[in-house]
Parts: sequence; structure tokens; C-alpha cells
Amino acid sequence: MGVFVFLPLVLPLTAWPVARLAEQRLHPRTATRLLAAVAGVSAVCSTLCLGLLVIVGTAQLPGNPLPDGWSDPDVRAAVPYDEIAGRAAIPALLAVLVSCGVAAWRQLRVRRRAAGALAGLPPTSVAVLPDRTPYAYALPGGRGRGRGRVVVSTGMLAGLGSAERRALFAHERAHLDGGHHRHLLTVHLAARANPFLRPLRTAVAYTAERWADEEAAAEVGSRRTVARAIGKAALLAPRAPAATLPALAAVGPVPRRVAALMRPAPMGRAWPPVCTAAGLAAWGAAFGTTVSALSSANSAVTLYFVLHAATTSV
Repeated sequence: MGVFVFLPLVLPLTAWPVARLAEQRLHPRTATRLLAAVAGVSAVCSTLCLGLLVIVGTAQLPGNPLPDGWSDPDVRAAVPYDEIAGRAAIPALLAVLVSCGVAAWRQLRVRRRAAGALAGLPPTSVAVLPDRTPYAYALPGGRGRGRGRVVVSTGMLAGLGSAERRALFAHERAHLDGGHHRHLLTVHLAARANPFLRPLRTAVAYTAERWADEEAAAEVGSRRTVARAIGKAALLAPRAPAATLPALAAVGPVPRRVAALMRPAPMGRAWPPVCTAAGLAAWGAAFGTTVSALSSANSAVTLYFVLHAATTSV
């Protein structure tokens, strides 16, 4: 495996430039999809390589249940600094699995609570809850429950005008139509798996909201109305119900979203020109992700053949 097994652990650093430039230079839809894909692939690759290191490290421990051949010197020789790297990978992988498991469990718990609050209400696309606390968010649907529902409280509706209410509903419907909760959950778990991916989580949280802002502005026909709705909703409900539940008043900075809506709509180009800073950053992130995938695949295949040879020779 050589040094290739370590590359996926650090290659997410190649996505930092595009994580910053995507917020301003790419269309929010393109930025969200690109960053979520890079984060997801990078997280899987780095976790896989941690697992490969754990196999080598665990085989060194006395009394382990692995085949005796797996502790062969040829297996250890496949990893540079095997004694240190292998054993250090064991607590690291456990931390990743626990962190991701806790994050996924919290997300499931939030969705169940949100769905439970809607029990007994008609199965409409919009659920209005009689609650003075202002909030509004998009609740994704599960299997057999459609695309999801827009949940809004009477307290939120009371603080918005009629045009702003239309903007709110258009914004939340855009979250559901675009499946933004999947992108948010992907980067949320990816950042738990590899701390180097945290800038992508922050960027996607912003670009997903910007994506919904642009969709709402196109549906309502007034960018200023959407900007006004965002500002009012942020003042009324400054906190979102959960990091992975899209909401009009969620992840900011709200002033940047409002300022973006005061400018002309961004171009819907699928990929930035390579001669621009955003284009170079996007290609750099794509290159780093590709190398990460190839490195993890190479390491997995190499370790398989090394372990197979060590086992059959015993």
C-alpha cells in the first residue's frame, strides 16, 4: 500500500479553495451538488483507509481473533510505520464510527419528533401548527410518505405579509424538491468522519439555502420579496430546529443571503470555466477526490492480495 493509504486522509485539503470560492463564484445548485459529492466520496475513502490501517494494527495485538497469517511481517511491511500508524488508527476509526453514529441517531430523533408533532393533522403538503413560537422548515418524507411537508407555525405566519408568506412556502418547497436534506446530511456526516471536511459542511449549509432562495425568487417573481422574508424570518426565529433540516431562517450569514438577492440572479452554468479561480479550484477538488478514490482502491486491493498470500502460506 505504501504512502497511498495515507493520502485519502489528507487529500480533502484540496477541496478547501473551492469550498470558499463556491459560495460566491458558482451557482448555488452547482456548488451544493459539487461540494456534497466531494465531501461524501472523500469521507468514504478516508474511512476505508482507516479501516485498512486498523486491520494491520489489530493483527499486531496479542490475542486478536484474526488469522495468524495476518500478523506476518509482509503484511506489516505494506504500511509505512506500521506499528505506530496501525495502532493509532484503531481509536481513530472508533471515534469516527461513534461520531457518525451519534450524528445519524440525532438526525433520526429530530425527524421523528417533528413527524410526531404532525400526528393527527391532515396529510397536506403544508402543515400549520398552532404555536406562537415562530418557525418554519422543510420536513423530508420517509418511504411511502411522498417528498415531505412544509411545517410552519402560526407565530411565523403572523410575522410575515402575504407576499412574504408565498416566498416562505416557495423556499421550503424548493428544499423538498431539491432534496437538500440529503446534501446537508452527507456533508454533516462527512465532517464527522474527517475534520478536514468541515469547511465543506459550512459551505453547503450556506449554498443549499442560497439554492432555495434563488428557486423561491424565480417562483415569486421578486428577489426583494424573498430577501425581505429571509430577514424577517431570521429576526423571528434565529435558530433552526436541526442542522440537517432546511429552513428559511436557518444557516446564514443572513446578511450575505440578502445581499446576494439584491444582485442579479447568478448564471446557471453547470461547471465554471477552467481559466477562472473557481474553475481551477473546482478541478483541483475533483482531482483530489479522484486521487483519493484511486488511492483507497489501490490500498484495498493491495492489502487483500497481501493478506491472501500471507494466509495461504501459513
